[in-house]
Formats: sequence, structure tokens, C-alpha cells
Amino acid sequence: MLLLPVPGGGLAQWSPSGPPRPEPPATPPASRITYAAAHVVADALADEPGAVDWDTTLAFREHLWACGLGVAEAMDTAQRGMGLDWATTKDLVTRTGAIAAGRRWCAGVGTDQLPTGPATPASIVDAWREQLDLVGGAGAVPVVMASRALAAAANGPDDYHAAYGKLLSGASGPVLLHWLGEQFDPELAGYWGHDDVRAAARELAALCAEHAGTVAGVKVSVLDAEVETEFRRALPAGVACYTGDDFHYPELIAGDEQGHSEALLGIFDPIAPVAAAALRRLDDGDRAGFHALLDPTVPLAREIFRAPTRHYKTGVVFLAYLNGHQAHFRMLAGTESARTITHLATLLRLADEAGVLADPDLAIARMRPLLQVAGVA
Repeated sequence: MLLLPVPGGGLAQWSPSGPPRPEPPATPPASRITYAAAHVVADALADEPGAVDWDTTLAFREHLWACGLGVAEAMDTAQRGMGLDWATTKDLVTRTGAIAAGRRWCAGVGTDQLPTGPATPASIVDAWREQLDLVGGAGAVPVVMASRALAAAANGPDDYHAAYGKLLSGASGPVLLHWLGEQFDPELAGYWGHDDVRAAARELAALCAEHAGTVAGVKVSVLDAEVETEFRRALPAGVACYTGDDFHYPELIAGDEQGHSEALLGIFDPIAPVAAAALRRLDDGDRAGFHALLDPTVPLAREIFRAPTRHYKTGVVFLAYLNGHQAHFRMLAGTESARTITHLATLLRLADEAGVLADPDLAIARMRPLLQVAGVA
């Protein structure tokens, strides 16, 4: 039993009472393509705030693969632009490629090696190309990430079409595109040349139609299920929609009579065993069983990804710590301090209710010192 701080002030008694965590299937789901965007584990004893514990970081990728999920590497969840620099990103992609052994994985292609300050369209495309070569050479499916540099430099939709068109026309193989909404990164506001999210979706669908031979899919992270569904239906044949909506993923993955979204999700990092078991139910045609397992994880996801959404990585790493995947609750650049102890206590309770805790006794033991530091006896 623990005394946990609760929203609004005060303390409440809590002890685990949620369902046991289901055993994940050992093989990938057949009915959906699924990736878990993986976090990185900081080296808590290093002097450099951006140092990575490589052994533990790679062991977590093995955990995701063992659950039957693909690994999405070097994405937003790995603290791209929030502690993970380009030099370390290169090392991360190379190391993951060395252990992938034919298992499903993709990796982010960004422009974060550019120096600070204004960038030209040519330099942005060159930066993408450099990272595209690295990711493709490592054996991953490339995910072309939204560029802060392009968001700052573009004057309208035509500039996005020109930059992406130049990159995609020279790509040697299929790529995924990533539309990361401003909830996740305020510097990406107005991406695709529009402040209105539906207008932006139409612009991106048109870009996909222009380059349907190269764009294999689009990851959509705008936290609006209706917009994603409309966008999915507007995509040309052969271009898949990957949900990045950590608020509405069960309904988007389940889909409807007109189609479904594949999955590339940050929330799949902390809930991998439950997500994999749910997806196997979907493989078996058991939609009710799929929802029975996955729907209870939504309140947890909504708390992890609540505004300011960019700090969701704190909750992801916190749950990895509670579940024994790493020995400490520290993050690159000290960003574990981005959320409050009340938020973390809420995550513990919701993780229990969702059946996400691997060992409730371990979770309690690991929560106690955090509470003590926060002044909760």
C-alpha cells in the first residue's frame, strides 16, 4: 500500500488491484503493421547530460521485438530535439541496425544536424538526404520527419511541395512521411503551409498523390480521430495511414468498413505486451476482445500525453522504470523533471488499472523513493 498525492491536493491510499498483464504473442500481428516508438535510456552516471546507456537501450528494443511489435527508432519518443543530438542519433540507428537481424524496424529521418538559425531549402533537403542514406544503409524503413527548419523557412504550401518533391523524387526506395502536430512540437505550427488542420491534411494527401510511387505510408500525429479518418480515406491506393494518435488508437486501428490505420505509436512503448495481446485478438477476428484489452489503456495514454504533450516522454520512461526495464528514472538533459509527482502517481494508478504493470510489488518499491524525495512519507 502507498500514500499517493492526488489531483487537487492531499493524499490517498492505493494498492494494486488491476488485472494481470497478459502475455504477448511471440510473433508479429498479421492483420496490422505495428511499430512502437522506442525511448532511449540515459546513462545516469555520466557527466554528459546526453549520454546513453547503450546496453539497456538496446535491451529495450529486444523487449519490443519479443512482444511481436516493430521498433520505430530515433523518433520523437527517443527525445529527438529534446536531448538526443545528431551524433548520438547516428550511433543509435547504427547500433539498432546491427541487432535487428531482419526484424521489423523503421527510423526517423530529420534535419536536426543543421546549425541553429535560418536554413535554405537546399540545405534542408541535403540534411534529409544525409539522414536518409544513414537510415537506409542501416536497413530500416525511413520515416521522413517533419522539419523545424522547413517550418521556419517555408512561406506557404508551395515551399513544402518543392522541398518534399525534391527529396522524394531522388529517394531510392519507399519511405514513410511523418506529420507531427504542434501539440507534440510547437515549432511545427502551420506545417504544410496551413494553420487549419483539415487544410493541412488536404495538402499532405495531394503531396502523397504526387509521389505515390515513393510514399508507402504516412504517420499522422494530430490527436484528432475524425481528421485522421478523413485523411486516411483521401490517400491514394497503396499509401497506408499509420496512426500516431495516442488518444484514439483503438478505434483507429480497429477501423471501419472503409479501412483502418496501421500503428506507429509512442504509447506502444510502455504498453507493448498488452498492445501485442490485443492485436492478436484482432488477428483472430475477436474485435470485442481487442477492445477489452486495449481500451483500458486509453486513460493511461491520455494522462501520459496530456498538455503540454511534448513532455509525454517523461511518462514513457517512468513506466519503463516501474516495470524494471531500467534501473533509474533519469532522462537525457534531465527532462524527467518536466512532470509533477502528482502526475506520476496518477500514471501508477492508471497503469495498474490497465494491466500494464509487470510486477506491482516492484512498481511499489520503485515508487517509494520518488515519493520520499517529493516529501511524501
